[in-house]
Amino acid sequence: MSEDQTMSAEAFQNQYFNEDKSQGLEGEVAYDLETGLLGEPGEFANLHAELEEAREQLVSIRDFIRFAVTQLRNYDVVVAQGTTDEFAEASAIVLHSLSLDWSANEQILDCRLTTSEKQLVLGLLEERIAERKPLSYLINLSYFCDLPFYVDERVLIPRSPIAELIRQQFHPYFEVSELAKPLGMSVNEQTSVFYDHGLDVKQLSQPERILDLCTGSGCIAIALATRFVDALVDAVDIDKGALEVAMVNVDHHDLGHQVNVIESDLFAKIPTENQYELIVTNPPYVDAAIMADLPPEFLYEPEHALAAGQDGLDLVHRILFEAPDYLSPEGLLICEVGDSEWALKQAYPEIQFDWLKFAHGGHGVFAITYDELVANRQLFAAYVQLLDSIQ
Repeated sequence: MSEDQTMSAEAFQNQYFNEDKSQGLEGEVAYDLETGLLGEPGEFANLHAELEEAREQLVSIRDFIRFAVTQLRNYDVVVAQGTTDEFAEASAIVLHSLSLDWSANEQILDCRLTTSEKQLVLGLLEERIAERKPLSYLINLSYFCDLPFYVDERVLIPRSPIAELIRQQFHPYFEVSELAKPLGMSVNEQTSVFYDHGLDVKQLSQPERILDLCTGSGCIAIALATRFVDALVDAVDIDKGALEVAMVNVDHHDLGHQVNVIESDLFAKIPTENQYELIVTNPPYVDAAIMADLPPEFLYEPEHALAAGQDGLDLVHRILFEAPDYLSPEGLLICEVGDSEWALKQAYPEIQFDWLKFAHGGHGVFAITYDELVANRQLFAAYVQLLDSIQ
């Protein structure tokens, strides 16, 4: 799907739930011994032979997952966009090709594949290796907070550790409902308990208004809406293409009554009387050095959704400065800065940001209250003035 096309929610739903695998995935070239490979012949000569051997000798789902893991490792495919390791990526490739849930029951792993199913699996694996295109872009599907989302090259592929916080409804800062999903286990390993991410114990009433700043695909806003069902969620982004994708996802999850999509450069078009109890933001935060050395997979993602100046904090400084005008006095700002965590600490050594912990990996996410934002506003203002002077 090209960048200027928009897929309807109905089309996404038909693709996700009712896909006709006899025709292959949209945009995917099924594996064919006569047509050869997608890349340069010399570069992938061994892969061609290995795929042919796999088609002839491998039998079960388990066989093909194991084979895919090996090939992803052999060809140094970078796995960090929607899946966390080669096994998860291989499982997604195989199971999606077979119209199965990515976390399929182990009882089916020894089921045998038909010839056409083998072609679909090997075709998607070949395309993933030869083009280095992220899997989620190849199949226009990614998961966040256990929910499916349509994605294409107009938006980043969802992968924020903020998902853990959403699942637990930001416990213990806010009171939780039956929709909160504990992530830990008690001492006796039988009863689930809430994971200690490091949020202050407040037990405030659940938020009624939530802002997702730099929403991209809308995954964070939609996940928030499914966990806080009585809250109104504003999903804000400056990019029209990203907002088109976000609308597809809002429609797909039937949340138009709860999620409001807004085109705005950060807070620019949001009325100051909109007082949010919770602001969540995953803005661009990649610094210049990392941008210059990105693996091929990341070059498919929109550069403006990654790059944020020399130290990766161009937008973060502005968010910190402007947020108090839109946050309620007992509100909370959650912000992800990833590897720019060190730069933020250097920029504001006087501030003790609350850096959060995660059960399933992740870093560079901090929480800050309204009072802390107001108390340090002059520091934030100085950086914003500096940015304005050099732009």
